[in-house]
Amino acid sequence: MPLTPGDTGGKPKVKNPHFGERIGSVQMDKALYVREMFAEIAPRYDATNKLLTAGADEGWRKRAVAELAAPHGGHILDLCCGTGDLAFHLVKTDPTLEVTGTDFCAPMLDGARSRAQREDRAGRTTFVEGDVMALPFADATFDGATMGFSMRNVVDIVATLREARRVLKPGSRLVNLDVSKAPNPLFRRLFNLYFYGLVPLVGGIVGGSKSAYTYLPNSLTNYPDADELAARFRTAGFSEVRYVRLGGGAIAAHVGVA
Repeated sequence: MPLTPGDTGGKPKVKNPHFGERIGSVQMDKALYVREMFAEIAPRYDATNKLLTAGADEGWRKRAVAELAAPHGGHILDLCCGTGDLAFHLVKTDPTLEVTGTDFCAPMLDGARSRAQREDRAGRTTFVEGDVMALPFADATFDGATMGFSMRNVVDIVATLREARRVLKPGSRLVNLDVSKAPNPLFRRLFNLYFYGLVPLVGGIVGGSKSAYTYLPNSLTNYPDADELAARFRTAGFSEVRYVRLGGGAIAAHVGVA
Protein backbone atom coordinates (compact mmCIF):
# COMPACT_ATOMS: atom_id res chain seq x y z
CA MET A 1 0.00 0.00 0.00
CA PRO A 2 1.21 3.59 -0.58
CA LEU A 3 2.65 5.34 2.45
CA THR A 4 0.58 7.91 4.25
CA PRO A 5 1.79 10.53 6.74
CA GLY A 6 0.28 8.57 9.63
CA ASP A 7 1.34 5.06 8.62
CA THR A 8 4.90 4.61 7.40
CA GLY A 9 5.32 1.01 8.48
CA GLY A 10 8.93 1.79 9.35
CA LYS A 11 9.67 2.88 5.77
CA PRO A 12 11.01 6.29 4.67
CA LYS A 13 8.42 9.01 5.19
CA VAL A 14 6.81 10.72 2.23
CA LYS A 15 7.87 14.35 2.20
CA ASN A 16 5.41 15.78 -0.35
CA PRO A 17 2.56 13.93 -2.03
CA HIS A 18 2.15 16.67 -4.66
CA PHE A 19 4.82 15.52 -7.06
CA GLY A 20 5.57 16.81 -10.56
CA GLU A 21 5.56 20.52 -9.71
CA ARG A 22 8.99 21.16 -11.25
CA ILE A 23 8.03 20.08 -14.75
CA GLY A 24 7.31 22.87 -17.25
CA SER A 25 4.49 22.82 -19.79
CA VAL A 26 6.56 21.47 -22.71
CA GLN A 27 8.16 18.82 -20.52
CA MET A 28 4.76 17.96 -19.08
CA ASP A 29 3.60 16.94 -22.56
CA LYS A 30 6.29 14.27 -22.70
CA ALA A 31 5.69 13.24 -19.09
CA LEU A 32 1.97 12.75 -19.70
CA TYR A 33 2.63 10.83 -22.91
CA VAL A 34 5.09 8.50 -21.19
CA ARG A 35 2.73 7.95 -18.25
CA GLU A 36 -0.20 7.09 -20.53
CA MET A 37 1.95 4.87 -22.72
CA PHE A 38 3.19 2.78 -19.81
CA ALA A 39 -0.32 2.60 -18.38
CA GLU A 40 -1.47 1.09 -21.67
CA ILE A 41 1.22 -1.61 -21.82
CA ALA A 42 1.40 -2.36 -18.06
CA PRO A 43 -0.72 -5.56 -18.13
CA ARG A 44 1.62 -7.30 -20.60
CA TYR A 45 4.84 -5.46 -19.83
CA ASP A 46 6.68 -8.21 -17.94
CA ALA A 47 5.84 -10.97 -20.41
CA THR A 48 6.80 -8.80 -23.38
CA ASN A 49 10.17 -7.86 -21.87
CA LYS A 50 11.08 -11.47 -21.19
CA LEU A 51 10.24 -12.41 -24.77
CA LEU A 52 12.07 -9.47 -26.35
CA THR A 53 15.29 -10.08 -24.38
CA ALA A 54 15.06 -13.88 -24.27
CA GLY A 55 15.48 -13.55 -20.51
CA ALA A 56 18.83 -11.75 -20.76
CA ASP A 57 17.43 -8.80 -18.83
CA GLU A 58 17.53 -10.94 -15.67
CA GLY A 59 21.31 -11.14 -15.87
CA TRP A 60 21.62 -7.41 -16.51
CA ARG A 61 19.56 -6.60 -13.43
CA LYS A 62 21.63 -8.99 -11.31
CA ARG A 63 24.76 -7.13 -12.42
CA ALA A 64 23.16 -3.79 -11.54
CA VAL A 65 22.34 -5.09 -8.05
CA ALA A 66 25.92 -6.33 -7.66
CA GLU A 67 27.30 -2.92 -8.72
CA LEU A 68 25.10 -1.21 -6.13
CA ALA A 69 26.83 -3.12 -3.30
CA ALA A 70 24.01 -2.17 -0.93
CA PRO A 71 24.83 -2.29 2.79
CA HIS A 72 23.06 -5.02 4.77
CA GLY A 73 19.90 -3.68 6.37
CA GLY A 74 19.92 -0.62 4.14
CA HIS A 75 17.00 1.32 2.66
CA ILE A 76 17.20 1.31 -1.15
CA LEU A 77 15.23 3.42 -3.61
CA ASP A 78 14.24 1.96 -6.97
CA LEU A 79 13.50 4.88 -9.30
CA CYS A 80 10.90 4.49 -12.06
CA CYS A 81 10.36 1.02 -10.63
CA GLY A 82 7.65 -0.10 -13.05
CA THR A 83 6.41 -3.52 -11.99
CA GLY A 84 9.30 -3.99 -9.56
CA ASP A 85 11.90 -6.07 -11.36
CA LEU A 86 14.91 -4.41 -9.72
CA ALA A 87 13.16 -4.06 -6.37
CA PHE A 88 12.50 -7.79 -6.19
CA HIS A 89 16.04 -8.61 -7.35
CA LEU A 90 17.35 -6.49 -4.49
CA VAL A 91 15.40 -8.21 -1.70
CA LYS A 92 16.08 -11.66 -3.16
CA THR A 93 19.81 -10.92 -3.21
CA ASP A 94 19.79 -9.56 0.35
CA PRO A 95 16.65 -10.20 2.44
CA THR A 96 17.83 -7.67 5.05
CA LEU A 97 17.21 -4.77 2.65
CA GLU A 98 14.11 -2.60 2.61
CA VAL A 99 13.29 -1.30 -0.85
CA THR A 100 10.99 1.56 -1.80
CA GLY A 101 9.97 1.61 -5.43
CA THR A 102 8.58 4.79 -6.92
CA ASP A 103 6.90 5.41 -10.26
CA PHE A 104 4.44 7.96 -11.63
CA CYS A 105 2.40 5.35 -13.52
CA ALA A 106 -0.29 3.90 -11.24
CA PRO A 107 -1.02 0.78 -13.36
CA MET A 108 2.67 -0.15 -13.24
CA LEU A 109 2.60 0.17 -9.45
CA ASP A 110 -0.52 -2.01 -9.36
CA GLY A 111 1.51 -4.67 -11.17
CA ALA A 112 4.36 -4.29 -8.68
CA ARG A 113 2.04 -4.67 -5.68
CA SER A 114 0.43 -7.71 -7.26
CA ARG A 115 3.85 -9.30 -7.81
CA ALA A 116 4.83 -8.49 -4.23
CA GLN A 117 2.13 -10.84 -2.96
CA ARG A 118 4.00 -13.68 -4.69
CA GLU A 119 7.62 -12.54 -4.67
CA ASP A 120 7.96 -10.63 -1.39
CA ARG A 121 5.81 -12.24 1.23
CA ALA A 122 8.12 -10.87 3.93
CA GLY A 123 6.98 -7.36 3.02
CA ARG A 124 10.43 -5.90 2.33
CA THR A 125 9.21 -3.80 -0.61
CA THR A 126 6.95 -0.74 -0.63
CA PHE A 127 5.68 1.02 -3.74
CA VAL A 128 4.95 4.76 -3.73
CA GLU A 129 3.52 6.90 -6.52
CA GLY A 130 5.91 9.76 -7.24
CA ASP A 131 7.72 11.74 -9.91
CA VAL A 132 11.44 11.11 -10.38
CA MET A 133 12.07 14.84 -10.88
CA ALA A 134 10.35 15.79 -7.61
CA LEU A 135 10.77 12.81 -5.32
CA PRO A 136 8.47 12.70 -2.28
CA PHE A 137 11.29 11.91 0.16
CA ALA A 138 13.47 13.90 2.52
CA ASP A 139 17.14 14.64 1.84
CA ALA A 140 19.68 11.88 2.56
CA THR A 141 17.04 9.19 3.15
CA PHE A 142 18.39 6.19 1.24
CA ASP A 143 21.49 3.98 1.36
CA GLY A 144 21.49 3.43 -2.40
CA ALA A 145 19.33 3.76 -5.50
CA THR A 146 18.72 1.92 -8.74
CA MET A 147 17.03 2.85 -12.00
CA GLY A 148 16.33 0.39 -14.78
CA PHE A 149 15.58 1.14 -18.44
CA SER A 150 13.88 4.44 -17.68
CA MET A 151 16.41 7.26 -17.94
CA ARG A 152 15.63 7.57 -21.67
CA ASN A 153 12.08 8.53 -20.76
CA VAL A 154 12.73 11.37 -18.31
CA VAL A 155 12.32 14.96 -19.45
CA ASP A 156 15.61 16.21 -17.92
CA ILE A 157 18.43 13.77 -17.20
CA VAL A 158 20.62 16.08 -15.10
CA ALA A 159 17.65 17.28 -13.04
CA THR A 160 16.66 13.65 -12.45
CA LEU A 161 20.18 12.74 -11.37
CA ARG A 162 20.38 15.74 -9.02
CA GLU A 163 17.09 14.76 -7.42
CA ALA A 164 18.31 11.19 -6.98
CA ARG A 165 21.50 12.49 -5.38
CA ARG A 166 19.47 14.69 -3.04
CA VAL A 167 17.67 11.74 -1.43
CA LEU A 168 20.82 9.59 -1.16
CA LYS A 169 23.03 9.53 1.91
CA PRO A 170 26.57 10.78 1.25
CA GLY A 171 28.78 7.97 0.02
CA SER A 172 25.92 5.80 -1.26
CA ARG A 173 25.60 4.69 -4.87
CA LEU A 174 23.21 5.18 -7.74
CA VAL A 175 23.22 2.49 -10.44
CA ASN A 176 21.46 3.28 -13.71
CA LEU A 177 20.85 0.39 -16.12
CA ASP A 178 19.72 1.24 -19.63
CA VAL A 179 20.11 0.66 -23.33
CA SER A 180 23.18 2.34 -24.82
CA LYS A 181 24.85 2.85 -28.20
CA ALA A 182 27.16 -0.10 -28.80
CA PRO A 183 30.72 1.01 -29.73
CA ASN A 184 31.27 -1.76 -32.28
CA PRO A 185 29.79 -0.59 -35.64
CA LEU A 186 28.84 -4.10 -36.83
CA PHE A 187 27.18 -5.07 -33.56
CA ARG A 188 25.45 -1.67 -33.41
CA ARG A 189 24.03 -2.24 -36.90
CA LEU A 190 22.73 -5.69 -35.96
CA PHE A 191 21.31 -4.40 -32.69
CA ASN A 192 19.55 -1.55 -34.49
CA LEU A 193 17.87 -4.01 -36.84
CA TYR A 194 16.52 -5.82 -33.78
CA PHE A 195 15.73 -2.72 -31.70
CA TYR A 196 14.07 -0.60 -34.36
CA GLY A 197 12.60 -3.42 -36.44
CA LEU A 198 11.74 -6.47 -34.35
CA VAL A 199 10.85 -4.73 -31.07
CA PRO A 200 7.92 -2.69 -32.50
CA LEU A 201 6.63 -5.74 -34.35
CA VAL A 202 6.71 -8.10 -31.36
CA GLY A 203 5.64 -5.35 -28.99
CA GLY A 204 2.58 -4.68 -31.10
CA ILE A 205 1.58 -8.33 -31.14
CA VAL A 206 2.50 -9.42 -27.61
CA GLY A 207 2.59 -6.10 -25.76
CA GLY A 208 -0.63 -4.81 -27.30
CA SER A 209 0.73 -1.46 -28.52
CA LYS A 210 2.90 -1.05 -31.60
CA SER A 211 3.09 2.72 -31.02
CA ALA A 212 4.50 2.23 -27.51
CA TYR A 213 7.11 -0.26 -28.69
CA THR A 214 8.01 2.07 -31.53
CA TYR A 215 8.53 4.96 -29.10
CA LEU A 216 10.72 2.93 -26.74
CA PRO A 217 13.44 2.18 -29.34
CA ASN A 218 13.22 5.70 -30.76
CA SER A 219 13.89 7.09 -27.29
CA LEU A 220 17.48 5.90 -27.76
CA THR A 221 18.02 8.17 -30.77
CA ASN A 222 18.72 11.35 -28.79
CA TYR A 223 19.82 9.60 -25.61
CA PRO A 224 23.46 10.30 -24.64
CA ASP A 225 26.00 7.59 -25.26
CA ALA A 226 27.79 5.96 -22.32
CA ASP A 227 30.53 8.60 -22.04
CA GLU A 228 28.06 11.48 -22.34
CA LEU A 229 25.79 10.00 -19.69
CA ALA A 230 28.78 9.57 -17.38
CA ALA A 231 29.51 13.28 -17.88
CA ARG A 232 25.95 14.13 -16.86
CA PHE A 233 26.38 12.07 -13.69
CA ARG A 234 29.37 14.29 -12.86
CA THR A 235 27.46 17.46 -13.72
CA ALA A 236 24.76 16.35 -11.27
CA GLY A 237 27.37 16.08 -8.50
CA PHE A 238 28.17 12.35 -8.47
CA SER A 239 31.76 11.23 -7.94
CA GLU A 240 33.70 8.07 -8.84
CA VAL A 241 31.52 7.77 -11.94
CA ARG A 242 32.06 4.72 -14.12
CA TYR A 243 30.09 2.36 -16.30
CA VAL A 244 30.08 -1.29 -17.29
CA ARG A 245 29.03 -2.37 -20.77
CA LEU A 246 26.78 -5.43 -21.02
CA GLY A 247 24.97 -7.20 -23.84
CA GLY A 248 27.70 -6.61 -26.39
CA GLY A 249 27.85 -2.95 -25.42
CA ALA A 250 24.16 -2.28 -26.15
CA ILE A 251 23.43 -2.11 -22.40
CA ALA A 252 25.30 0.03 -19.88
CA ALA A 253 25.26 0.08 -16.09
CA HIS A 254 26.40 3.51 -14.84
CA VAL A 255 27.54 3.90 -11.24
CA GLY A 256 27.96 7.14 -9.32
CA VAL A 257 28.66 7.93 -5.66
CA ALA A 258 26.58 10.63 -3.93
